[in-house]
Amino acid sequence: MRKLKEFTSEQEIIDCIVDDIKKNLERSKITYKGRKVLITGGAGFLGSYICQVLVEQEARKVICIDNFSSGKKENIERLLDKPNFTFVYHDISHEFNPEENIDIVMHLASRASPFEFEHHPIQILKSNTLGTMNALEIARMYDAEFFYTSTSEVYGNPDPAHVPTPESYWGHVNPVGPRSCYDESKRAGEAFVKAYELEYNIPVRIARIFNTYGPRIRGGPLFGRVVANFIEETLQDKTISVFGDGSQTRSFTFVSDQIEGLLRLAYPEIPQARSEVINIGNNLETTILDLAKLIKELTNSSSEIGFFGLPKDDPTRRCPVLDKARDILNWKPRTQLVDGLKLTIPWFKFMIH
Repeated sequence: MRKLKEFTSEQEIIDCIVDDIKKNLERSKITYKGRKVLITGGAGFLGSYICQVLVEQEARKVICIDNFSSGKKENIERLLDKPNFTFVYHDISHEFNPEENIDIVMHLASRASPFEFEHHPIQILKSNTLGTMNALEIARMYDAEFFYTSTSEVYGNPDPAHVPTPESYWGHVNPVGPRSCYDESKRAGEAFVKAYELEYNIPVRIARIFNTYGPRIRGGPLFGRVVANFIEETLQDKTISVFGDGSQTRSFTFVSDQIEGLLRLAYPEIPQARSEVINIGNNLETTILDLAKLIKELTNSSSEIGFFGLPKDDPTRRCPVLDKARDILNWKPRTQLVDGLKLTIPWFKFMIH
């Protein structure tokens, strides 16, 4: 990627990331050219990158479905006049018929920030259950491939013997806790996917995503996740809000690595990925306190670090086993945390100023 000083706008950073994704896919001859792909949550953080990559790869049609509950129209603004891109304002928890043949359905629609769980639990439950079923019905209707973005949250709070965590781990989740609307609905979503595969022989693939960050991740008190929160706080010289003592770990995956992994897993010409559940993340753990210190250093901020009460059921560790991603998809994360932050921080500077 280009040096940071060469970027003059937030869009240049986005385009650089998209170019990097496309180059890495093209090296493996992975292209969606000529295909019709429907993407729920296509205006969201991850979905908007997928839409842009597929449009630029000359997919025959990219149909983006979103109701902007957590996605943003600005994320897809430049795609709206592209002849192979169609946007549909729709809540996928209600039935939808695209009325044209679809080759691949990619279901990404869901609020995903822990700060949203308290305010929108029913909507989250619906998008990951009813929404997943409605997306599966589209795949069944048109005999399409189905791709589901699940989450590392299905593992709950693993015991130390299961960290790093393989896909075979069944999880340790509180079914009635404050995070259950997301954790349990994603687990139910996986069950829907496997049920449709069993009953209707739909070709399915499931990704379990680990803590993605990068440009376009939403900040703010409702949407903000830890990387976004820390960057916004340090850029404004506010107290950095660390929950607990900061010793809990996460495995942060830069968005370009995440999108490349997802598009490899969804690619029909990798038949060995069919029916699989595969972790897509970074296997290097970082403590939240170390993340706060790193972002403070990179932003040259005068912010102090403040410690606040740890939310209930907050996982103590997150780290994936990536053997299946390596062996089946020929994929591994490429971006070091510091390098990803050096692209994310300037994007936030553009957006704030």
